[in-house]
Amino acid sequence: MSVIVTTALCRTYGSRRGISDVNLTINAGEIFGFLGPNGAGKSTTIRVLMGLLRPSSGAARIFGRDCWSDGPAIRRDVGYVAGDVRLYPWLTPRRGLRMISRIHGRDLLPNGLKLAERFRLEPDLVVRKMSRGNRQKVALVLALAHSPRLVILDEPTSGLDPLMQDTLMLCLREMAGSGHTVMFSSHTLSEVETLCDRIAIVRDGRIVEDSTLNALKEQAPRQIVVTLQEQQSASGIQWPNGVNIKYLPDTAEGQTASTIGLLVPPSLRHRTCILELLGTSAPFMRWAAEQNFADVVIGSPSLEVLFRRYYESTEPGSSP
Repeated sequence: MSVIVTTALCRTYGSRRGISDVNLTINAGEIFGFLGPNGAGKSTTIRVLMGLLRPSSGAARIFGRDCWSDGPAIRRDVGYVAGDVRLYPWLTPRRGLRMISRIHGRDLLPNGLKLAERFRLEPDLVVRKMSRGNRQKVALVLALAHSPRLVILDEPTSGLDPLMQDTLMLCLREMAGSGHTVMFSSHTLSEVETLCDRIAIVRDGRIVEDSTLNALKEQAPRQIVVTLQEQQSASGIQWPNGVNIKYLPDTAEGQTASTIGLLVPPSLRHRTCILELLGTSAPFMRWAAEQNFADVVIGSPSLEVLFRRYYESTEPGSSP
């Protein structure tokens, strides 16, 4: 079952671009990562889905209902945390849970207090005395207490320490395992890489990639660090197909190690080659075994490199 479906979804702000031609399908039980740099259009898309903004054109549906006209009914089954959390200064976690209990017409206090304990929140501490991270945790507890069918989180780890980020990730995995659906917005690769089944990348208000994590890893390059023997020369090596040269010592090819940010010890820089491999590593490993190199290190597929390419490339005439 498709929980979220958008078709040619657009939202503009007068002459300013918001989002354009966004097509998404998110299925039940899926953890979906919505990845992009700040200002790419993630929050605009989410606000349209939540019925907080009306689409300029196109359609957005959740649970088969129109997000704008059926917004109140949809929101009863959605747990939402905005990218910029705002809470009443006098609110405590316990008061907040009592308020949403009245909204949902059932007692959410027991489940909410369990979540508060899990997130190490004091249930009777007022928001005005809380740190930014604790305010974020209050918003998460209130969003998750009613066990919503769909969870939409807009950069929810902002202000959370690493331990609390792990706690949140575990909660979301447990919910997805029980059939709940999660849409998780972030500009940080490591968050979506460890959590999500599928990822959409948005840039300049448009979806530029929508694929599974495994499929993206197949596209991602691997970094190879080759250490030569003292008697070997980088200029005399015929590198195999599928290898891009990033740095070779004592040649004009590639960039300097410092320029590409690689921590090559100065004592080894004259013997170190930095390469980028596209495709599987087995053919390169067979070739390298015949070359008598001093050492070869092949990294895992680098989604960071792949995503940076999506982030940094721009279309003519696109907004910065």
